[in-house]
Amino acid sequence: MLALPFQLPSVYELVLLLLLLIIGIALIILVVKILLFILPAAIIAIVVWLLTGSPFWAGVAFLVAALISLLKR
Repeated sequence: MLALPFQLPSVYELVLLLLLLIIGIALIILVVKILLFILPAAIIAIVVWLLTGSPFWAGVAFLVAALISLLKR
């Protein structure tokens, strides 16, 4: 019989690999959804900050834009 230079993984290792792969993909999807939710509010906050120079009003604009985005969904 031919000897392989590597060992084949067991069934448990394959199941664990599949489980970790599913968890990793789910986390990536979650992070992308959060970034897409925050992005419009962040852009509005940056524009307000550039126009006013006030971090307070930029924060207010971010919260209002995030609230509108949340209510829109």
